[in-house]
Amino acid sequence: ARSRNDQVAVDIRLYLRDEAEEIVGLIKELITAIVAQAEQNAEVIAPAYTHLQRAQPISFGHQLMAYAMMLLRDIGRIEDAVKRMDAECPLGSCALAGTTYPTDRAHTAKALGFAGACRNSIDGVSDRDFCLEYLSAASIMMMHLSRLSEEIVLWSSWEFSFVELDDAYTTGSSIMPQKKNSDMAELIRGKTGRVYGDLMALLTTLKGLPLAYNKDMQEDKESVFDACDTALLCLDVMTPMIATMRAKTENMKRAAQKGFINATDLADYLVKKGMPFRTAYKLSGGLVAKCIREGRVLEELSLEEYRAESELFDEDVFEAIDLAVCVEKRISEGGTSVASVEKQIEIVKTALPSLQ
Repeated sequence: ARSRNDQVAVDIRLYLRDEAEEIVGLIKELITAIVAQAEQNAEVIAPAYTHLQRAQPISFGHQLMAYAMMLLRDIGRIEDAVKRMDAECPLGSCALAGTTYPTDRAHTAKALGFAGACRNSIDGVSDRDFCLEYLSAASIMMMHLSRLSEEIVLWSSWEFSFVELDDAYTTGSSIMPQKKNSDMAELIRGKTGRVYGDLMALLTTLKGLPLAYNKDMQEDKESVFDACDTALLCLDVMTPMIATMRAKTENMKRAAQKGFINATDLADYLVKKGMPFRTAYKLSGGLVAKCIREGRVLEELSLEEYRAESELFDEDVFEAIDLAVCVEKRISEGGTSVASVEKQIEIVKTALPSLQ
């Protein structure tokens, strides 16, 4: 009452179940490292970007927690895939039509940890949705690792100089002694495309197959095994790289100042004094242009210079445009204030009791 067809369909489910448990464990370790960095940097002022242009002041911890939230969703996607994977056991479907022998499929399903037997024997041997769903979840997770890797490459460059990576996760150059290349981050970014390729390869293999089993389906192993190995390898490297990363806090703060990312707060200051926002926007833009011409930042202008533009300016303008104050004023849920970042950290710790 068995066939290679249903046995292989069961085996790959059992394999992916074990791989999923391992990968979820490694994601939790990465989230732990991110949360630790976020706790250390909850009050560190940094510029946030849109279009790779400095936009608004945030805390570096707030930026890091964005990745913790992404990875939490990755865990949920993988666990959902496993839940569906474990819902139906193909064993007993045989070649495709079932068997004439009096088997107890419910018993074998339960013994192997499945919720029940698959309800259609043809579907049982030809279904590889669970492989695709797992590869999709792995691809999304790798996309998140790739985005974080890209940030690390930028942050560790001389142009940004926001973080310094441990020597263990960088390499030098064969001819340029000053180089400290973020090769591990670049490799993770590169291997993301490999996992995407595994997903697309299996989708392409399955798209034209008639029911039930076809030999083409043996290609599922190559895609699944490679994607699992690649994802595990990348997580193994990413976690200690994040854990040993050092934030260059003064460089972040200076970049935030030079980016004039408190210009919106300057305009808001005038609006609260009664000026229409359109007028306040234009006036603030003029002061930014003045600072750029003179190589200064808004905090370095004198009160007299401010009052030359509008009598609404008073001593309290300097508090209004202080970057730390700008960050702390973002009190909405999920925002960048220290209290909000601490709440985000607590949410993640509650979601992952291992972080407690």
